[in-house]
Amino acid sequence: MKLSKDRILTTHAGSLPRGEPLGTYLIDDEAGKPVDKKEMEKAAEARIVHVLAKQAEVGVDVVNDGEQGRVGFQTYVPQRMSGFGGVSQRPYGLDWIKNPQFTERYFQRLPPRISKVFGAPQAIADIKYRSTETIDHEIARLKRLGAAVKGKVTEFFMNAPSPGIVATTMLNAHYATYEDYLTAIAREMRTEYQAVTKAGFVLQIDAPDMAMERTLLFQDKSDAEYVKIVEQHVAALNKGLEGIPREQVRLHVCWGNWEGPHDHDIDMAPLLPALYQAKVGALGLEFAMPRRQHETAALKKHKVPDHLAIFPGVIDSKSNVVEHPEVVAQRIEAVVAAVGDRERVIAGVDCGFGTFVGWEWVTEDVVWRKLHTLRMGADIASKRLWGKKAA
Repeated sequence: MKLSKDRILTTHAGSLPRGEPLGTYLIDDEAGKPVDKKEMEKAAEARIVHVLAKQAEVGVDVVNDGEQGRVGFQTYVPQRMSGFGGVSQRPYGLDWIKNPQFTERYFQRLPPRISKVFGAPQAIADIKYRSTETIDHEIARLKRLGAAVKGKVTEFFMNAPSPGIVATTMLNAHYATYEDYLTAIAREMRTEYQAVTKAGFVLQIDAPDMAMERTLLFQDKSDAEYVKIVEQHVAALNKGLEGIPREQVRLHVCWGNWEGPHDHDIDMAPLLPALYQAKVGALGLEFAMPRRQHETAALKKHKVPDHLAIFPGVIDSKSNVVEHPEVVAQRIEAVVAAVGDRERVIAGVDCGFGTFVGWEWVTEDVVWRKLHTLRMGADIASKRLWGKKAA
């Protein structure tokens, strides 16, 4: 991945709102309803053209296709692998269990038709990646449509889920042990990891399992026990990334992209030593949401390794409030001070703006305003960090 020697680059976490009619097509397709695949592809292409142009327009440097053809950032996997079926009985998180009034209001706010966050299929047989046809198509499509903005952006990335988030979302009902299941997922997801990097894109691994799952699947564990699980998930990811240059991979870790209390979240500090074991070149962490804004102290406590860049979330993906550019600049500067190297910081967003179709909290018009203020804040920070040398 490219780093800048004269200004703070900007990026985001990956998913962007799908819009209509694409959203409906994706939900119906996930549900097994008949869908006109040509029309769905036509809608996806139109949306990709749109989100690429908008990213370039608002000043995002490292861009992607907004995951426009995927129903969810990880729940698309069963559509590409055999061995899944039935329904996973995924537990509700502590935010919902501990706060019944919040839970009632939360589900009232959801639209009537949404993709599967809960109730995804489970592993009921040996999982196997069927074919590279879909990922090859996604790659070729991004190359073709990305040509229109290539001269306006710095780099392109593509997303893929970590083995751990697949394992904790599509639960194991087949393998003898959890470790066996993780290993199988890492082996099969390697197909996508290799395809993306061989195409020359930066690969972003989305891994909320390495923070969020403390309050979900592993809510009965202590923090220390959970850190051991994170180490296991990192080891599985490293198996999937074997042979791929670390500088071509970035790892995004988050505490869950829902507007809620988050007061049972694990702190960042105990997680960092485990996350630093990942064979990646950059690590994305949340610093914008109210529960994470103090976490630059964790980066000071656990020094960021010299080989690792940080792409901090300095924009909140769960709120329709548009941050002031000066707030963004100050958040960037705080992370730079903690890392100790301005060139290893790329400003980003806490999480995706469209992690699942229908579950978006921020409206698309506000998304673009937030990404524009990200650019403005990065420019302010750049001028202060580099002085007159800033672009």
